[in-house]
Amino acid sequence: MILEIAKRAKAASKILALAPSQAKDAALLALAGALAGASAEILAANAVDVQAARASGISEAMLDRLLLNEKRIQSLGDDLRHLAGLPDPVGQHFDEATLPNGLRLRKQRVPLGVLGVIYESRPNVTMNVAGLALKTGNAAILRGGSETIHSNRALVKIIQQVLTAEGLPGDAIQFIDSPDRGLVLELLKMHAYIDIIIPRGGAQLHNFCRENSQIPVITGGMGICHLFVDESADLAASLPVIFNAKVQRPSTCNSLDTVLIHDSVAAEFLPRLVTRLAPAGVTFRAEPRAASYLAEALPGQVTLAGPDDFDTEWLALVLGLKVVDNLNEAIAHIAAHSTAHSDGILTEDAEHAATFINEVDSAAVYVNASTRFTDGGQFGLGAEVAVSTQRLHARGPMGLSELTTYKWVAEGQYHVRP
Repeated sequence: MILEIAKRAKAASKILALAPSQAKDAALLALAGALAGASAEILAANAVDVQAARASGISEAMLDRLLLNEKRIQSLGDDLRHLAGLPDPVGQHFDEATLPNGLRLRKQRVPLGVLGVIYESRPNVTMNVAGLALKTGNAAILRGGSETIHSNRALVKIIQQVLTAEGLPGDAIQFIDSPDRGLVLELLKMHAYIDIIIPRGGAQLHNFCRENSQIPVITGGMGICHLFVDESADLAASLPVIFNAKVQRPSTCNSLDTVLIHDSVAAEFLPRLVTRLAPAGVTFRAEPRAASYLAEALPGQVTLAGPDDFDTEWLALVLGLKVVDNLNEAIAHIAAHSTAHSDGILTEDAEHAATFINEVDSAAVYVNASTRFTDGGQFGLGAEVAVSTQRLHARGPMGLSELTTYKWVAEGQYHVRP
């Protein structure tokens, strides 16, 4: 099964890599229209998944990731339309030079080839990956979680119908229509046909892919995100930033997990922070020094942090709190506990901001902004296939350029090497 899927994807990738930009953009726009026209079918399939997931006792965070509604479907269509309006990276020239001997060199962007994308509980990923793959001339083999199988069947059916109708290979986007986990292991061995593996899920999935894949793996998508409230921070302005980072959508990888507070402002700021966030349902895990400033908190709002709490991606309305003596201690805590996803500082001190930017080695580093901005759409990329937290070959939200590689092109006048 997997071998045949991989072979078809490889063949489709060769055709799609040569497709003109106009054809790819027309297919993206047609797909956006087809999504809107099939929303009832998509929502009915998603309701089956949601009902089964709820019956199995899945967490509220995972339910939120699984859920589709009219607003989210409309947003997916908007993302596809935005993608269609972006420049096509395929064929772009860069790093051009002419050597002393007259040989003209350049790098030229080409698709990666076939993407193997493994993900959990987020059917919107199906459409995001399909759109990005199509725009960049890549084929994709999708393997969603068993909890999203009905939603993904409905979405991939629409994608393949649109591709075929637009004169592009329907096999460019394929779906492993089985919850059998053994198929994932088989997928990871298809190095002759698949060029990159992109897992989107928790640490267990990423570790499994790293340990078993014969194909390069992009790691990321797991965020233990921090904001440090510096002694110079505008405390009133900091509260809505922290509220947004924690509360807006707590089930995402770019939501806030830990707030570090400079000791000189902790007595004033921590009670204000709890008062601001607690009505939204946020509970707090505080280390002893932070807890000492919160003796007046309501029962159940604040508990002492356990030994693993600062190494936990909450994906829920839970927030870690820690008081630190200075900027260096904040940076050291982030280095010890961050997953190199998104970390930031709230400060009015330009020197402290520069130090934080230089010393915090995360894919996205923020000064006076919410970590929720780490997103392909928010960064103007149209969408993202993943948020990479590694160094090769991409970091942060992986949009269009990150789904290409390049070839060297040398143009001469019958040059020979002396």
